Amino acid sequence: MPDETRTLSPATTAPAPQVSAARTGPVWITRLVLVGIVLAALNLRPAITSLGALLEEARTGLHMSGSVAGMLTSVPPLCFALFGTAAPRLARRFGPGAVLCAGMAAIATGLVVRPFAGGTAGFLAASALALMGIAVSNVLMPVIVKRYFPGRVGSMTGLYSMALALGTSVAAAATVPITSALGGSWRVGLAVWAALAAVAVLPWLGLVRDRDREDGTGRTAEGDAPAPAPRITRSPTAWALACFFGLQATGAYITMGWMPQIFRDAGVSPQTAGVLLAVTMVMGVPLAFVIPRLATRLSRQGPIAVGLGLCGLTGYLGLLLAPAAGAWAWALLLGISNCSFPLALTMIGMRSRTGAGVVRLSAFVQSTGYLISIPGPLLVGVLYQHSGGWGLPIGLMAALLVPQIAMGVLAGRDRTIEDETGVRD
Repeated sequence: MPDETRTLSPATTAPAPQVSAARTGPVWITRLVLVGIVLAALNLRPAITSLGALLEEARTGLHMSGSVAGMLTSVPPLCFALFGTAAPRLARRFGPGAVLCAGMAAIATGLVVRPFAGGTAGFLAASALALMGIAVSNVLMPVIVKRYFPGRVGSMTGLYSMALALGTSVAAAATVPITSALGGSWRVGLAVWAALAAVAVLPWLGLVRDRDREDGTGRTAEGDAPAPAPRITRSPTAWALACFFGLQATGAYITMGWMPQIFRDAGVSPQTAGVLLAVTMVMGVPLAFVIPRLATRLSRQGPIAVGLGLCGLTGYLGLLLAPAAGAWAWALLLGISNCSFPLALTMIGMRSRTGAGVVRLSAFVQSTGYLISIPGPLLVGVLYQHSGGWGLPIGLMAALLVPQIAMGVLAGRDRTIEDETGVRD
């Protein structure tokens, strides 16, 4: 992408002096990072969407109530909020490659253990281990992209967002057929995804010792002075971006956890409901590549946030009025709306000029955002159980899109956290 650097905003191209081309390292490392990014991204959501496809079977097998199942869908954002804050500290101590390697190993271990752990408590504990690996990987992926590919933030963010969407949709669509092919046990159907995570460990093993990169403080292995650290909590843009991230995550995890059940309750077969969820997720494959590249070419990303939010509002209205008759259309519209995730990731890279700022902004936005998203899936489960239908839950989902659009407009303004906190390069 030779012309991309010239079209990126100043906020995106400014880090080049700190992370210069001379520091990109041997070609084999760059290629290994590229493979590692794609494989890691493929593993960042199957733990969640595979469970969504088999939620009814897991609820029955583990004797869960609707409220407990709602709590189960809230576990991912809770773990992301708790464990994501540790990612910068771990990266400074061990290096980002080592942390991502450990993260992939944790995902593989958690996925193979959780269906056979015995009881709801064991299931939750093993899920938390897998989600811990996902949490640190979530935070470090924008950092890895900014560090190894400083001139191609838009295209590389699009690539791993596209791989993430692909892994999400494949897990949603394939889990039920795979379960049937392997004998019909939901436990085996969930555990099979550990194999994909085990493969993702391999490229990061080769990067465990690659620490010739700027760490979370801004200091590099070559002995450069640390970059000034912005006070994130003083930045209105950081708070707006965290709220935008949290609200889009709320909608995404409600969708991944409950959409198959919405369609099943409307009379759609379990297998078709899983495919509809996959359609929603697979929309992120092409759009996750297009949206980041478009975002880096605009000085303000607010119009993109508005367009995505309006698609979501239309989709929720359709789910409320004709869930089965227009199921494919609503799945498509909600899939477009869920592409607020790659937009948020792209803005993390654009709202800071320094590597140190990106590390802190990524950790703050994702940890705070996932904390904001925790009550949503749980509240949907409670409303579903006590109202006996989907009217109130879907109304809640639609209402949350209004502040999401507003926060997206604020976060999309052409400014950086260094400007707002008085940090000079």
